[in-house]
Amino acid sequence: MSDLRFVRLGFGEEAVEYQVAWQKQREVHAARFADEVPDTCLLLEHPPVYTAGRRTQDSERPLDGTPVVDVDRGGKITWHGPGQLVGYPIMKLPRPVDVVAHVRRLEDALIRTCADFGVETSRVEGRSGVWVLGDPVERRPSPGGLSLDFDPRLQDEEFDPRLNGPEYAPSNAGQRREDRKLAAIGIRVAKGVTMHGFALNVNPDNTWFDRIVPCGIRDAGVASLAGELGRDVTIGEVVPVVEKHLRDVLEHADLAPRPVAQATV
Repeated sequence: MSDLRFVRLGFGEEAVEYQVAWQKQREVHAARFADEVPDTCLLLEHPPVYTAGRRTQDSERPLDGTPVVDVDRGGKITWHGPGQLVGYPIMKLPRPVDVVAHVRRLEDALIRTCADFGVETSRVEGRSGVWVLGDPVERRPSPGGLSLDFDPRLQDEEFDPRLNGPEYAPSNAGQRREDRKLAAIGIRVAKGVTMHGFALNVNPDNTWFDRIVPCGIRDAGVASLAGELGRDVTIGEVVPVVEKHLRDVLEHADLAPRPVAQATV
């Protein structure tokens, strides 16, 4: 793979509005498709914003009608904002495109990043992103003092944590010792070139996630590097580490087109 170029668009007081960054993605995407620029990863923070992928259901959006930006990536609804490092790798992949392999490479780079900060993370089968695994169910504290046998999330697929108090809030999943997502991934591939990417929770206010059903997942929560470590971690500390591991994983990836089954005669 060609060298990967990083562009730091803006952090902190220079955080980039979502629509501005989305337009920048489109411009870089068109240039990458035309081979006018190399593979490029945009790194930035956003001001607070909810964005919804194509599979988002109405029942997962904020109950109070807070505006949501509908986008053309996969996945469901999430939040972006201060304290969260967002990365948009815009890369040309061989055809037929193997989307799953690309997502796994991003996960790998972020898992390595978290490990460098002393946080052990993993994948969860059937759920994209990077996760801090919780305790076994039998060892977790019971929400609201209830027996796990009466935990409504185990019996009711439509259980809505937004209506049932802080003991079920996604931001409190660490206190409940449940699985919690530390980095979300949602991408789109158009004309063989990737768009969108990942959001790594460094030190955000995770209560923003309590107003939605993050990624459509009702039985797990969210985490951050700072929260898991019990100390402050800054975006400035994390950016060079993320760049290092993205470069190592993506530049040295053995890219291959998605296998296509041959029709039998």
